[in-house]
Amino acid sequence: MTDSVILDVWCELQCQDCRSALDDLRALRARYGDRLDIRLRHFPLEKHKHSFAAAQAAEEAAEQGQGWPYAEAVLTRAGELGERGEAVLLDVARELGLDAEEFDTALIDGRHILIVDADHAEGKAIGVTGTPTYVIDGERLDGGKSQDGLRARIEEIADRLLAS
Repeated sequence: MTDSVILDVWCELQCQDCRSALDDLRALRARYGDRLDIRLRHFPLEKHKHSFAAAQAAEEAAEQGQGWPYAEAVLTRAGELGERGEAVLLDVARELGLDAEEFDTALIDGRHILIVDADHAEGKAIGVTGTPTYVIDGERLDGGKSQDGLRARIEEIADRLLAS
């Protein structure tokens, strides 16, 4: 029996479709707990000018122990991020009790750019074209057009893998 299953979520933190996917991610977390390792993978899109900075900020949040809470908080404010830009990233960091000065420094010095670039390159290599896109057990599920049925498919694959 497999102890845990990895679900990679190719996400863009200024994306309304990714914001819509949060309910599915929360439901998956509630159902599987630690048996499903949901990994945030970055796929910033050029059409959203703050998405690259948001991805770097999410990596800084992960370093400070709040990766997913931070990503979810930014996603719920995707519209505001589009209007106000990087100030929103620092506001969210402060609200979560993170070191906002360290975020500011990380965005300036670019310490997380390589991680974001590597995720983006890997996403392109496996055929990710939009967000959210899920990869579980080598199967790519594209949620950019519709989330319909994706959670059920992820559960079906996770259940099979956890049972085997």
